[in-house]
Amino acid sequence: MEIVISNSSNSPIYEQIKEQVKAQILSGELTEDEMLPSLRQLAKDLKISVLTTTRAYNELEQEGFITSRQGKGFYVMSSSSNLIREQLIKEVENNLNNAIQAAQRVSMSDDEIISLLRLLLEVKND
Repeated sequence: MEIVISNSSNSPIYEQIKEQVKAQILSGELTEDEMLPSLRQLAKDLKISVLTTTRAYNELEQEGFITSRQGKGFYVMSSSSNLIREQLIKEVENNLNNAIQAAQRVSMSDDEIISLLRLLLEVKND
């Protein structure tokens, strides 16, 4: 897991950690049931307070991205987690909306867009 903290960012450090971990989970960089660095280790690596890493991990756990296992540490939630699934569906919706807007700019009809999507799905399944 790689986290980069920016002192020039308007976001608090815990928020930067949280967003970067969330992005790595959604992109698949961090996989289901993968163990995250301990609170102390992450704080040491980033040269920040353990309180800051604790807040980031606690918020990630409250949002359903990670889970704590008593005495073992923090782990990435299953990709079947409702929240992670919902976030991934939202990403698909955003990408499809962007594709629709691009298609409209080149005057593609709805049927042409659907045909292109079907073709891409066929190619992917081959």
